[in-house]
Amino acid sequence: MVGFSGELVFGRSGRPLLEAPVFGGVKEDDEGGTTAWWPRPGGWQTLQFHHDTLRDKPEEVLRAVVEWTGAPACVASVHDSSVAVVWGLEPGGDQWDAWLNLEIAAEMSDRPSSEMDACVPGDASRALAWARSAGVGPGVDVTTIEEVLRSHETFVEELFDALLDRLGFPAAVDPEAQD
Repeated sequence: MVGFSGELVFGRSGRPLLEAPVFGGVKEDDEGGTTAWWPRPGGWQTLQFHHDTLRDKPEEVLRAVVEWTGAPACVASVHDSSVAVVWGLEPGGDQWDAWLNLEIAAEMSDRPSSEMDACVPGDASRALAWARSAGVGPGVDVTTIEEVLRSHETFVEELFDALLDRLGFPAAVDPEAQD
């Protein structure tokens, strides 16, 4: 079974995030192109773009989303549901990045896992500072974020969702349950 490969884009907007110009009019498509995840209160949205749906590089998409929304955002580039690199950016320009499923990332990049693990405390601190710039995470301890960055999930998409939860973003809500 082949897992998901593509990008997860997380940001806040009063309008559907898919309307951002960087997405070039891409429409939601349940057949594997673009999918909106359950929204989070406060206008937080996650979009899932399958490989080759986006025309721009993840870092360019991130900058464009932050510029369009005026709010912090992040993009996770996922490979086969096994590993992801996450980039976060806030309007002031502070940026962070971190790997999810660290052991697999080390294997794929031929970097020693100890070298990648040594980056976790700094990555976690920058991710938490980013979340706080978004108005969430005031009571979150950085060690909680380090635990997520060092953990393993079969599907890295679940780990991305767990990272957002642990950073203090409101839990996703089934839109049908809200009616």
